[in-house]
Amino acid sequence: MIENVVGDLFVKPNQRYCLVVAEFNEFITTRLAESAIECLIRHGAKDTQITQIKVPGAFEIPTVASQAAKSGKFAAVLCLGAVIRGQTDHYDHVADQVSRGVGALGPATGVPVIFGVITADTIEQAIDRAGCKAGNAGWNAACSAIATASILAKLRGEA
Repeated sequence: MIENVVGDLFVKPNQRYCLVVAEFNEFITTRLAESAIECLIRHGAKDTQITQIKVPGAFEIPTVASQAAKSGKFAAVLCLGAVIRGQTDHYDHVADQVSRGVGALGPATGVPVIFGVITADTIEQAIDRAGCKAGNAGWNAACSAIATASILAKLRGEA
């Protein structure tokens, strides 16, 4: 018989979650963080199980997320930010470095490090992805964090 391992969408009392939130484009990232926190709480987390760390911009997210993941305190780390294309190629450099940096952290640390950074061509697209039309990337990141932490706990025999 095939064994199926799936993530549960319930935060256990012993689990803590960390949000690393960029302050740049704060009108977007605040919505992402609020939605992620709401998702964690709706799925069983208490306020005391959530730590929010604010960093200046998206570029700083991987460094701080790395330290949070390595601390051993968190079941998962959610990386929340918004990089919006402008008139220069700055967007390409920041978006590339943030996605590569965050993407490398989960495999390197064994802790789910979830990419909840919006990369958008326009402010309107970013607003839509922060809850206006296309759901909320913060909520989605929190659901992914809860489920992935649950899967890893099961694989370690902690479930």
